[in-house]
Amino acid sequence: MPLNLPILLTWLRVALIPVFVGVFSLPHAEYPVAWQNMVGASLFLLAAITDWFDGFLARRWNQTSQFGAFLDPVADKLMVAAALILLVELDRTASWLAVIIIGREITISALREWMAQLGKAKSVAVSFIGKLKTTAQMVAIFLLVWSEPIIPGVSTQLVGTVAMYLAAILTIWSMFYYLRVAAEQFKDGAV
Repeated sequence: MPLNLPILLTWLRVALIPVFVGVFSLPHAEYPVAWQNMVGASLFLLAAITDWFDGFLARRWNQTSQFGAFLDPVADKLMVAAALILLVELDRTASWLAVIIIGREITISALREWMAQLGKAKSVAVSFIGKLKTTAQMVAIFLLVWSEPIIPGVSTQLVGTVAMYLAAILTIWSMFYYLRVAAEQFKDGAV
């Protein structure tokens, strides 16, 4: 297993998950909800930044590896799933939205694994629509975790909810995109 800064940043993202969830388990008498929201959102933002930064550094320094390619999406999906489950528990998002997003992540991860076993991993590589979906998810989750007003007169909760609906739409769209790309491999007899 290679050990370099991009891999360490990915491991940091994994390590932040129990800390992120744990912040919301602290007693409200000592740690008010507003404090939990701020710290939780900051931890989630740190994780999101490391997600971008580890990939950037790995490509820039030519430190990409098969292990990094495996661990990076696993860390992302674990963080998003943990955040969505937490948001449902805090009653800040609908459970059906969380199910759509988590279900898509599992489906596409399984599809990528299957296509990789068939030697066709590049056919279901991350697309622009997938990157848009990820951005919408990160913004929505950050805003819903923060929950407190950021801009006076603008409901952070409402903006976060709209972003979550957009993320769900992009999630479904990107899932069908990847499934269609994989289906074309079968139709063309490539698989």
